[in-house]
Amino acid sequence: MKKMGANTLAYIVLLATAFSVASASDPSPLQDFCVAVNDTKDTVFVNGKFCKDPKLATPNDFFFSGLRLPGNTSNKLGSMVTPANVAQIPGLNTLGVSLARVDYAPYGLNPPHIHPRATEILTVLEGALYVGFVTSNPDNRLISKVLYKGDVFVFPQGLIRFHLNHGSKSRYRSLTRRVPRRIGLGVSVWYRTIRKIS
Repeated sequence: MKKMGANTLAYIVLLATAFSVASASDPSPLQDFCVAVNDTKDTVFVNGKFCKDPKLATPNDFFFSGLRLPGNTSNKLGSMVTPANVAQIPGLNTLGVSLARVDYAPYGLNPPHIHPRATEILTVLEGALYVGFVTSNPDNRLISKVLYKGDVFVFPQGLIRFHLNHGSKSRYRSLTRRVPRRIGLGVSVWYRTIRKIS
């Protein structure tokens, strides 16, 4: 009898474990759009932002002209990222996508970083760009490629990635979150190695 009770208990624990799988992702929007506003009057709180009444939405809530201007690359990295996310385009709130323009000086670097919540897709508009990412343990392999005008490269979510310019023109990248968190890594560790490789 004791053996049967132990077997039953083991079976219940096994079933409980099997059915306790969790899934985490951004929820699907409950509305067509949610224009982010800071005003709490006559709004609804969704996805960390207050939503403007949809009847009051305007074309400018879905518009940003800042990507047409080149970024200032006269800094120690020789690169400038101009984001186009919910902070610049309030209509992007809850839509799960953002965009950025990255401008580079010759041999400018977008240093190693991680987007823990976003996959990145990068398109080269002009020039050449050396890009890559590092796979996770145990291999820690560098997957890299030199891209040219019109080329596209995908960086998987959560992996260390970098971009090193081989020319002097701008690039565009798109990320799969409305505000993709960015975690920078030690530039001094990578910069000399990447310049030697390129």
